[in-house]
Amino acid sequence: MPIYEIMVEGRKFRVEISRKEKEGFEVKINDKKSFEARVDGELRARKLFKIGLGDKSYTIELSDVTRTKPFKVKVNDYQFTVEFRRPTFTPRFTAPMKSASTTVRRPSARMLTVPEGAVIAPMTGKIVSVKAKKGDAVKRGDVVCILEAMKMENEILAPVEGVVQEVNVSEGSAVSEGDILLIIK
Repeated sequence: MPIYEIMVEGRKFRVEISRKEKEGFEVKINDKKSFEARVDGELRARKLFKIGLGDKSYTIELSDVTRTKPFKVKVNDYQFTVEFRRPTFTPRFTAPMKSASTTVRRPSARMLTVPEGAVIAPMTGKIVSVKAKKGDAVKRGDVVCILEAMKMENEILAPVEGVVQEVNVSEGSAVSEGDILLIIK
């Protein structure tokens, strides 16, 4: 389930989205009760579409959406400035804790456990830069590496404050969605 940290007019929101059906989504904002949303029409690459929440319908108009700088979103007649802070994903698998290694861990067919403080690859791509090394103290939200996917560089942030215990990738490493990149305790 994708989890996004976004800023809307300077206010931070944590938004979790999961697809329920072709046009339907389950949305949870700031870990509160979830609600169902439906999209009227095709959402991909559209700048104007409608979203239904319960018995209410909203017309959404987007400017050029980017993950690197603020963009405008118009909801009915109200315009907002929105900025992505950090896209992350809930891991679809969990991996066992082992000693540090130079290889990236891959999911197996069986369900394993994700170590606490694991930094998980949100998508398949290539590591272009590793900003943290074993023994470094990091704060939650610090950039620990840069992942290139679909010609875009994505900052991978520390999910917790602590000390880097393991670094499982290096510059140039190919990773898959869900791979454990680092472990922070």
